[in-house]
Amino acid sequence: MNQVPTIPMINGVEHSWASVIFTIAGVPAVGVTAIEYGDEQEMENIYGVGCEPVGRGYGNIKPDGNITLLRSAIENIRAASPTGRLQDIAPFPIIVSWIPVNGQKMKNDILKNCQFMEDKTTMKQGDTKNEQTLKLIISHIVRG
Repeated sequence: MNQVPTIPMINGVEHSWASVIFTIAGVPAVGVTAIEYGDEQEMENIYGVGCEPVGRGYGNIKPDGNITLLRSAIENIRAASPTGRLQDIAPFPIIVSWIPVNGQKMKNDILKNCQFMEDKTTMKQGDTKNEQTLKLIISHIVRG
């Protein structure tokens, strides 16, 4: 019987929020409270003789993401805008660096040619901080 090899748990340490560093447009960013990014690729089964696929076609890759920033970080980033609008900042990279844990190698995911798709403010009674989740447009993702 074939068994899937397992890797034993070594010290039980996984990456966590405390083991990630963000760099936005070349500047370390400490006001990031959340990030989400990924890509999706168009795929389609190709049919020929019979009723089962004979191949598969691949289309465009569509990266997307969003980032949640504290108001102070947003205002620091806004300073790079010629008009004061986040959408008018030239395309920039976001680097997500995974700090080595237990001898692992440092890994970097690079979100290339990012731009903010929106600039908004929301607040409500009782908030103890102001943070905004902003949509990003990304040209592609280089995974570490």
